Amino acid sequence: MTGDVDRGHPIRAYFAETLHDSLARLGLDQSEVERYLAEMLVRFIHQDGIYSIRDAYGARVESVAEMVAEGDVRLKADSFAREREVHRHIGDFLLFWSGVFPEFLPRMKSPTGMDALLDPIRQGQFSYYVASTFDHGDYAEDAPVFRRLSQEFEGYRIGLSLVRDRFEGFAA
Repeated sequence: MTGDVDRGHPIRAYFAETLHDSLARLGLDQSEVERYLAEMLVRFIHQDGIYSIRDAYGARVESVAEMVAEGDVRLKADSFAREREVHRHIGDFLLFWSGVFPEFLPRMKSPTGMDALLDPIRQGQFSYYVASTFDHGDYAEDAPVFRRLSQEFEGYRIGLSLVRDRFEGFAA
């Protein structure tokens, strides 16, 4: 949903600057990853961006367990491109919630929910790893970004929590 936020909108500059400062504090200042995460934050401003995965019937997929099934070519994904798209989104989804709004994770892991056994850090790392294995053709440019997000998931999660701390009214 980044198309809904004008390229010149100040929120883009705010996210880019705040991410840069936060990640630099952690020694994770890599420009490609910073740009990717800033775009992710813009995309996730809208709930439709957070829940962008749809099933074959067009219904919104909200649980990570269902997303994993949607992203598996042995189950529901109709192509490897779909597998990559869904795993990229799972990584983004879990990095966003665990970094920006970690208080949401217990609700996600409700004992009666589909994600009760979910380890959001490990699944996020794994999903970014899967997306990073698509390292050919149109996907080659993004593969190193996903590899880095997979390898440094916890650090980027902390970086996003520092971004959250700078939001007015969210300081810890």
